[in-house]
Amino acid sequence: MEKQFIELFDLLCENAGNSHQLLNAYIQEKNKIQASKLNTEQLVSELYKLKNFDWGGDYQNSLDKYLVSRYVKVHKSYDTLVSKFETEIHVAVQGYVLNSWYNHWSSILIEHIFKSHPTVLPTVGQIKSVDFFISNVPFDLKVTYLPAEYIKFKRKERGLPVELTFLKSKATEAKITFDKKAKDTDIFYEIVEKMKDKNDEFCNSILTTLKNEKLEILKEVQDNPKILAKWLYENQGEMRFGSENRLFLVLVDTDNFNNSWKLKRNLELLKPTIMNYLDNFKNKKIDDLKVMFGYKGKSQIFTALTDIIFVVK
Repeated sequence: MEKQFIELFDLLCENAGNSHQLLNAYIQEKNKIQASKLNTEQLVSELYKLKNFDWGGDYQNSLDKYLVSRYVKVHKSYDTLVSKFETEIHVAVQGYVLNSWYNHWSSILIEHIFKSHPTVLPTVGQIKSVDFFISNVPFDLKVTYLPAEYIKFKRKERGLPVELTFLKSKATEAKITFDKKAKDTDIFYEIVEKMKDKNDEFCNSILTTLKNEKLEILKEVQDNPKILAKWLYENQGEMRFGSENRLFLVLVDTDNFNNSWKLKRNLELLKPTIMNYLDNFKNKKIDDLKVMFGYKGKSQIFTALTDIIFVVK
């Protein structure tokens, strides 16, 4: 086998240009066969069965770390720990599994959209931090949303209060009561829904103000994607840190930013946007894709090639 590999490699080296074309054609043909085995319509239909995207906890990239820090090292009582299975642990594990399932299969569908374009060369097997090549540039695809932490950061930069703080004060003005002991996400949801239900001029103006502030932040990064790309590199999870080339697909539902996760299964919206980007990739300059960033706890400055595709509904 080793001798055959050496002989084959030597033959390919005799005409490298032609060999590259043959190998690329072979890889693309194999990818077509793989894609044809995927029942896209059925898979999309399955993804639509997920009605709520709730992780059930803040895992910081690791469910086992979350369970250990929140339950194993906290509760000395066996009976207390067991009592958490039906209420908290069950919800956390179920949410983690369902959301991970949704992210995995929707990402496969999205990757196949990229790999179906003639300028994209799929990888052979698993290559660490590379999903495909666009015009010979390797990229790791990251599907994400406009991060809540980024919005919080930009609001602070603009001198705006934290959204929840703003909502609480305005709810008091509107004489809207809410459960002050609930989780922040639940309080936010309760106030917004009650303001929608009240549907008066004051409440509608508050909701419109919050939405317009988010849209302004969105427009800023659409006009200059590198601002967000740099932030995403600098604020990635420590356990998943990487400085490889990344292509970010940022999904935004402007009607309700919290529903942006649903766009991962919306192929009717995703495909034309992705194809348009790939059609025009040849017009991009490599220097324009370069980003330099630092990372907490690391002394060096990292350089990568990166870009952002915005899919906005």
